[in-house]
Amino acid sequence: MAASYKLAVIIKSPSNDNELILVKQAPPPKFDDEEYDSYVDSHLWDLPSAQLLLLQGQQSNSQFQIQDLESCSHKIDLNTLDFALALNQVLAQVGFGETSGAQWKFWKLVEEPDFGPGIPVHTVYITGKLGPDDGILKEHCKWMSDQSCQKCFLDVKPKSDRIGPLVVLGPLQNLVHSDKLIIPPNLHSQEYPPGIIIIPMESRTAKPYRTTNLVVFASGGSHDSCGDHSFVTHGDALIIDPGCRSELHDELRDVVAALPRKLVVFVTHHHHDHVDGLSAVQKSNPDASLLAHDDTMRRIRKDGLSLSHTPVSGAEEICIGGQRLRVISAPGHTDGHMALLHLNTHSLIVGDHCVGQGSAVLDISSGGNMNDYFHTTYRFMDLSPHTLIPMHGRTNLWPKHLLCEYLKNRRNRESSILKAIEDGAETLFDIVANVYSNVDRSLWFHAASNVRLHVDHLAYQDKLPKGYSLENFNCSCDAFAGNIGKL
Repeated sequence: MAASYKLAVIIKSPSNDNELILVKQAPPPKFDDEEYDSYVDSHLWDLPSAQLLLLQGQQSNSQFQIQDLESCSHKIDLNTLDFALALNQVLAQVGFGETSGAQWKFWKLVEEPDFGPGIPVHTVYITGKLGPDDGILKEHCKWMSDQSCQKCFLDVKPKSDRIGPLVVLGPLQNLVHSDKLIIPPNLHSQEYPPGIIIIPMESRTAKPYRTTNLVVFASGGSHDSCGDHSFVTHGDALIIDPGCRSELHDELRDVVAALPRKLVVFVTHHHHDHVDGLSAVQKSNPDASLLAHDDTMRRIRKDGLSLSHTPVSGAEEICIGGQRLRVISAPGHTDGHMALLHLNTHSLIVGDHCVGQGSAVLDISSGGNMNDYFHTTYRFMDLSPHTLIPMHGRTNLWPKHLLCEYLKNRRNRESSILKAIEDGAETLFDIVANVYSNVDRSLWFHAASNVRLHVDHLAYQDKLPKGYSLENFNCSCDAFAGNIGKL
């Protein structure tokens, strides 16, 4: 499988082997908009890193000697990558410049699962020791002990500083990760934040994605440690959105069989790429309990499904082996769409409200609603989550920025739709052809659903021009497919 590579450098102190250098990560660029820029994610600290490019021409890594690069030659020839360029970039980040006398050693290669739609990014970790004699540490860097990093995960507050995935999947892996879940060899997983295992599994999802993330909480604790708090349910393990293709049901059953029997299944919404695996879950553990909104359960095919169902509508709490999760009402994508906030790590599992890349499509046939979508987006931002975990694509490390980006893009699209109407577009086809003129026409059907929802939202806000006929617009929706067919 094709992949790109990143270098992560564990720089330890010569006087204290438990300290390493972390770099405050640069947030995404600002929007130059007072509203959006008022939503700021908390500081994110991670290992210094740089992209690893292929060596070109006569280039070599002779400037730096890195021991044991051959130890993973069965996976990739690391000698083909430009470590000298990447390592110089890392040293410049932290303020040490070129320190050719340091000893560097390959530690491990961490392969990212194929979240899509782009290629995975694998991380090569190397270690070395540098101290005050090698340079002056820059202001955006600091020495931090393993114990201090670990404490950041034990004492999580909504706006507290965060520790990034390179640290968690690297030097802290054995300290903060949950007991190793047995995963079938043809599946790949990632555990970040700690305790949240994400397994992308092929599903009947829409392009450009190929997979749905199965999210697993496999706590080593017991639900008996939940205390006296009033929980809607409790268990020793939790899975979210088992939506893989039938060809992977055996692997899904193996995952479920490796979990404790007191299993809770949470479904964010009813789409088949989120529920196709429920029958496999039931076959592996018929005693599992299912949590979902009533509108979601109403739309799930019940053929042979006998899992006990507990309805949720928002604000309920779940206890999984001593970990607490709060159900968040999140309509917009569908009317019964739900999210989960993991209180231990302040991570927000957002279903299909967001995706790892691009924008999510709202389902007009299942109560999708643009006004609800905007309200849910603001609700998510008010939670100040540390990470956003979508069901398609990578975990997002800048939640507020991503949510503001969604708001900005949808408002811009809505402004374009309003301008098209003001310029004389009356029918659904007229508006789509105007606003999406530069988009592949095979995507116009999806675009049409968004246009209908935006027009409804404009009507709700009383922004449509006087004299514009919503009745005529709604009648034109039935003729849209025929107009597309004539192109």
